[in-house]
Amino acid sequence: MATRLDPDQQEARRLDPPAIDPGTDIGHVHLKVADLDRALGFYQGVLGFELTGRLGDQAAFVSAGGYHHHIGLNTWESRGGSPPPREATGLYHVAIRYPSRAALARALRALIERRYPIDGASDHAVSEAIYLHDPDGNGIELYRDRPRDEWPVGDDASYAMVVEPLDLEGLLATADED
Repeated sequence: MATRLDPDQQEARRLDPPAIDPGTDIGHVHLKVADLDRALGFYQGVLGFELTGRLGDQAAFVSAGGYHHHIGLNTWESRGGSPPPREATGLYHVAIRYPSRAALARALRALIERRYPIDGASDHAVSEAIYLHDPDGNGIELYRDRPRDEWPVGDDASYAMVVEPLDLEGLLATADED
């Protein structure tokens, strides 16, 4: 893999950035896992995703709500492997957005009932988030966005995100609200 920009790439960096269509989103993510059944035990048995397809012991696809797949799990380059060291480059975490505070609270309740460890929980003013790792060390963020009209805006018109402790008891109290 090249680490230096060749002259053509250097010239291309001088161009103005392209405009991305505001309707663009991230449809799915593929994660390398060491053991497909173990990964499915987490994504189905702990988070509640539905299995939508499987390619033997090489890959599986899970989703919420009938989409073809939100998360692909594969062992193509990682069967029996170990997680990358923390100081390595790569994906920091996958963010799974829940549609409501109650839905996020139910996800937290499921983690607690299954005694699945969490790494932390933060209130970001624009969202509420719970952080954990899957069995392969992939970072996972479970979160919900607050309504956009509640997002705090700074003097420079940018969103004023913060990192404050999340009130887990208050969150759990909303689990049955919708």
